[in-house]
Amino acid sequence: MLTTIERIVFVVLALTSVGFTIHGIKTIVDSVRKGRSAPEVKNIPASLVKAGIAVLFQRTIFRTRKILSTIHLGLFFGLITYAFVNLVDILEGFIPGFDLVYGGKHPAFPFLNSGIINTFNLIADVMSGALLFSVTVFLVRRFIVKDKQLTYRENILLNPKVKAGGQNKDSLIVGTFVILHVAARLMGQAFRLTDGADAFTPIASFLNGIFGASQTGVHVAWWVSLCWVLYILPYITRSKHTHFTVGPVNLGLAKQNPRGQLDPAVPAGVRATRTSPIPEPGAKFLHDLSWKRILDSYACVQCNRCQEVCPANFYGRPLSPSALEVNKRYLIKEATFGSHPERLLLPLTETVISAEAVWACTTCHACVSICPVGNEPMADIIDIRRRLIIDGAEIDSGVQNALQSLATNGNWMNKGKRLRGRWAKELEFPVKNASEEQVDYLWFVGDTASFDERVVPNTKIVARIFNEAGLDFGIMYQNESNAGNDVRRVGEEGLFEQLVEQNMGAFGKAQFKKIVTTDPHSFNTLKNEYPQFGGKFDVTHYTSVLVKLFDEGKLTVKNKLSNYQVTFHDPCYLGRYNGEFTAPRKLLEMVGVKFNEMPRNCETSFCCGAGGGQIWNGKVAPGERPAENRIKEALTTFDKNPSDKKLLFIVTCPKDMIMYSDAVKTTGKEGKIEVRDLIQLIAEAVGLEMPLEAEAVASAA
Repeated sequence: MLTTIERIVFVVLALTSVGFTIHGIKTIVDSVRKGRSAPEVKNIPASLVKAGIAVLFQRTIFRTRKILSTIHLGLFFGLITYAFVNLVDILEGFIPGFDLVYGGKHPAFPFLNSGIINTFNLIADVMSGALLFSVTVFLVRRFIVKDKQLTYRENILLNPKVKAGGQNKDSLIVGTFVILHVAARLMGQAFRLTDGADAFTPIASFLNGIFGASQTGVHVAWWVSLCWVLYILPYITRSKHTHFTVGPVNLGLAKQNPRGQLDPAVPAGVRATRTSPIPEPGAKFLHDLSWKRILDSYACVQCNRCQEVCPANFYGRPLSPSALEVNKRYLIKEATFGSHPERLLLPLTETVISAEAVWACTTCHACVSICPVGNEPMADIIDIRRRLIIDGAEIDSGVQNALQSLATNGNWMNKGKRLRGRWAKELEFPVKNASEEQVDYLWFVGDTASFDERVVPNTKIVARIFNEAGLDFGIMYQNESNAGNDVRRVGEEGLFEQLVEQNMGAFGKAQFKKIVTTDPHSFNTLKNEYPQFGGKFDVTHYTSVLVKLFDEGKLTVKNKLSNYQVTFHDPCYLGRYNGEFTAPRKLLEMVGVKFNEMPRNCETSFCCGAGGGQIWNGKVAPGERPAENRIKEALTTFDKNPSDKKLLFIVTCPKDMIMYSDAVKTTGKEGKIEVRDLIQLIAEAVGLEMPLEAEAVASAA
């Protein structure tokens, strides 16, 4: 089809495009390689294959926004189809007789029979329509409807170019490319139909009925279509649409160690030399982040799904995980493709995320869990906190007091160490000291369950249930220190290691087979992070132990609790972090309550707002707190299933007990819904003699 001169011109343009594309790819690789080392990714080929399958079937996209995700299928598979379509178009231009309309009007290759050609044409034609429809929907969503999900609040730090509409510009360019490229290709096919409609190209045949056939039109459409491709290839390496190619790779290289295990503050294996001292812990500048989290910024889809599930963002705080990744991407672009490399020498708290936003994160992991390409904005925030702590940054007075108490007393509540086991001495039976005698289960109680008068009654009930079932358990009394989960996530790595050392010393003196805890935060760090320090223990949550006791017949339900209608809140550190969704629900089923699931449950459960040190804050920001919103969600769920039963909000975390009990009061819902720990229902169901009301009175006295 093409003349010799046209072929030469196209080859020159194609080589130029490839050259700029390779330069863009090299720039990305060079920037990523400047990051610090990351935890080892094992069996990379298998991980990439697994990620490829997940991407192919759009598994990560369909976690939320089902309708938009369905429309995205047209865009995704349309672009994949067009990778083959463009190759065929090039062959049609360069090989005489390579014309695939009408099942191969002049087949140059005998093996391309009419069945193959007609199938290809039908797929290409239908996917052209799907592409045009999908990209039009997304352009309308961004530019006409102006979906708020794609915007940021005024209090969020944004790169000046993002504020000026950089993302919209990128979307408009790529959207225009898709429309003009696909439209030109369809017109080219329509102009080829010299004998009228082809049943296997319905859209092109429709256009042929309007515009007719034209050899000149074929030439013009061919050039318009493929010149757009030559332009867009290098452009993608310089735009937000790098996620087309980097996203699947990033997902394949995603974190393999447990969700609840943070990366070390200083990369593992780094040793000091004469010319290269050990780097400071955490991250102050962009390339203090690991190479994997620099790659995150290139992979970011900029869909704002992470922002949508962020409890701090919901609360009106100036935190957007999406803005963090977007700002990183624009910062890199300014330093590499732009003329401002000096911006890389500015602190991250001035370029990608404000200091206030850094301290607003609850470390709930929702942003990481929802990301379709495996990004970890939460990990960036914790690394930034680590460096801020090292640099002596000003932090909330309540957090500062908690850290000081933890350093002095081993707990955040300013209580003497000897008071930790006082609740156990108030029971009517002795609780073993695991530091002095052997036990099957070492109960790691935690600060809140040991000291907070609102939670201690539940702690006593757990002990009574364990005793009733004949469980061989004990506690470490004053030898137990805070496990350090929230200390590490606040960024106080040194204090965390101090607490680990104290507890490891205590564990070394104790005699036990397993660890059980009622605190998901302690559960997470003992299970996932203590192994980094040699502490490999069999750690379980009390709900799993209770299920086992019921299954073994050591506990039996004597009273079915059919008078309660309940919903259940999945704690972040038990559910989303560690995948324990079944045990609490199985227990609720056993005791016979009427159970209503809230819309946000299991993996998508909404955070109570306590994690990451937020429960220690002395200053409370204005606005509706996450726990308050969650109570309203529970009541709305009950409203859809009305009954005359008593409404209960069930928790399995001491911090949840505090956060949601307070939320019931601040929302004015007292008398409408009551917050209870699951252990209270278990006690009632098994017929524990001491009723809850008497226990509360005894504790208050």
